[in-house]
Amino acid sequence: MQEIVVNLHMHTRYSDGSGTHRDIAKAALAAGVDVVIVTDHNVLVQGFEGYYKEKNKTTLMLIAEEVHNQARDPQKNHLLVFGVERELATFAENPQLLINQVRDAGGLSFLAHPDDPEAAAFRETDISWEDWSVQNYTGIELWNALSELKTVIPTKLHGAFYAFFPSLIARQPIPATIAKWDELLSLGQRVVAIGGSDAHALHMSLAGISRVIFPYEFHFRTVNTHVILDDSLNGDVNADKKAILSALKEGHCFVGYDLPAPTRGFRFSAQGHDKTAIMGDEIPAKGGVTLQAKLPFEADIRLLKDGVVIQTIKKSMACTHITTEPGVYRVEAYRRYLGKLRGWIYSNPIYVR
Repeated sequence: MQEIVVNLHMHTRYSDGSGTHRDIAKAALAAGVDVVIVTDHNVLVQGFEGYYKEKNKTTLMLIAEEVHNQARDPQKNHLLVFGVERELATFAENPQLLINQVRDAGGLSFLAHPDDPEAAAFRETDISWEDWSVQNYTGIELWNALSELKTVIPTKLHGAFYAFFPSLIARQPIPATIAKWDELLSLGQRVVAIGGSDAHALHMSLAGISRVIFPYEFHFRTVNTHVILDDSLNGDVNADKKAILSALKEGHCFVGYDLPAPTRGFRFSAQGHDKTAIMGDEIPAKGGVTLQAKLPFEADIRLLKDGVVIQTIKKSMACTHITTEPGVYRVEAYRRYLGKLRGWIYSNPIYVR
């Protein structure tokens, strides 16, 4: 198996970002990100997908789309669409129809920033997901780095402070989003969690001082989706794209906040009577199941079953739990960084049936 670091959900000058695809590739190479998935608003940009290289570094750029109904005011129900080779923005008025179109085309759909509150000081409206009647989507964006910024800037002075000290922003996914994810899982749905940067690299000025909020490279060092592949990437763009999207579809991934410490190397697995499983897989409870989490560095580990913490281990690199009880099991890990205990790792579940 191979683990790759994917930064997804970002924008260029083709929508409301400030940079080019080349700028994004350069930032990804500098940050050491393996894959970036560019998702401009309501436009499927052609001609930039492929491998980018610089000296001994390589990154793969994939092109996807963030679709929403532009005629609606205020904006709601943004959907990340991966792996579809045609424009689907014309279906944005009806979220369920849009999701169906994505599925029929063999693509993946993730509800973008399910909780994205207003930031009145900056005239930013609430653009949360509202239509929870939808079905058959792939998953949700559990942690959106830009949405989290909106939760800590009640005034322009707060905004100016975080513009200069962006490393202080990230703490964890918005709690309401985590609660909604657990609710969906408890209803028997398979919902894959991903983390997105929502990078725009916006140029902003306040009192004569200009800053980029926030550079692509900074975003690429923070909230990432780590994907576990069956085999290594081989340099064939189409084959590698297929492998990455397949792993995302199955939930063979976790959300890692890589600024406090690299999360590469985290694993959450299960061993049953005659089967093994990783994140996103199902495994029978019969005969007992051993769940095991391994971390690359010490952290406070929480094992959850059906959204409830059943085991907590402080400052450890491993967690083991034996069970015969069916349920949805997942792991969270927390590390102290810049004076606060912050969310570090959020695994996708293992489904014990």
